[in-house]
Amino acid sequence: MSTPETGRRKGRGALSNPDGRFESTTHRFENDDWYREPVVAPVPTTLTPDTARSVITRNDSPDVPFELSVNPYRGCEHGCVYCFARPTHAYLGLSPGLDFETRIFYKQDAADRLREELAHPAYVCSPIALGINTDAYQPGERRLRVTRELLEVLAEHRHPVSIVTKSALIERDLDLLKGLAECHLVQVMISVTTLDNRLASRLEPRASAPVRRLQTIRRLTAAGVPVGVLVAPLIPAINDNELERILEACRDSGAEHAAYVILRLPHELKQLFREWLQEHFPDRAAHVMNLVRQLHGGKDYDPGFGQRMRGQGPIAELLAQRFHLASKRLGFRSEAEPLDCNRFRPPGRAGQLPLF
Repeated sequence: MSTPETGRRKGRGALSNPDGRFESTTHRFENDDWYREPVVAPVPTTLTPDTARSVITRNDSPDVPFELSVNPYRGCEHGCVYCFARPTHAYLGLSPGLDFETRIFYKQDAADRLREELAHPAYVCSPIALGINTDAYQPGERRLRVTRELLEVLAEHRHPVSIVTKSALIERDLDLLKGLAECHLVQVMISVTTLDNRLASRLEPRASAPVRRLQTIRRLTAAGVPVGVLVAPLIPAINDNELERILEACRDSGAEHAAYVILRLPHELKQLFREWLQEHFPDRAAHVMNLVRQLHGGKDYDPGFGQRMRGQGPIAELLAQRFHLASKRLGFRSEAEPLDCNRFRPPGRAGQLPLF
């Protein structure tokens, strides 16, 4: 491991870098008191090209409302400690901890691969979810522009796309999003976890601040781009008390529909989240984990379809009722407007008209 020592680092969510579950050896940091105050070194971000043979991933999970997705990045510098995608870094021989938020891989040829897949004779158009595993608008995108290039391909060929992000960087692409929205080809979900800046800086240290995300909702809405809010994740005794306030603030900013997801702790994420709780909320760490287990049938996490996103038991039912009542009171639609797949024009078709 690159950084075995455990401790809080400015701008980072994870406190450690545990070995991935596929590694044959494990490492453990021990303080032998040689130094009175061991130094916890900062960890720089590295961006590495990731050559892809294909970029469209097909999904058959009944829990998510899309069949196709494209993820421009592996890992995410936002550093959200709760990110369900952290364990995927183990497939790269890296840690779901600090490695996940500091060793980022980007698909530099993603736009070319996407164009090839859209041109395949067997391809059937279905809305593509952009940046579902990790955020498509994380900090490196400002320079790398991988997401921008993917959007340009989708706009050129009139392909419907949905985006989930917690970054104000999406405003950079308003020119493309506005054109797509005019043809009913785009839907954006802004993820809002908390309205508390202090909590946000601990939970998701390099994501846009809550007030900035509300501003993004307003700017997208003003440009005619349909926007929803995703309250995720709801963490009992940490941010679940904010559910109604988050929904109200987002509705006032222009969000049209809403959804929520409870905390999910697959694989190595259990350890990482426990470390984070003990560091930031030692007074309630045990209580929070007890509530989490109540949401997942007595376990830290239940991956079963139908309940991994919503949970089970009295606490899950109460959250569902609160969400339903608040959404009804605020006039949220239950789901986004369907996107138009009939406008799609595959690459290479003769006589194709441009979007703009």
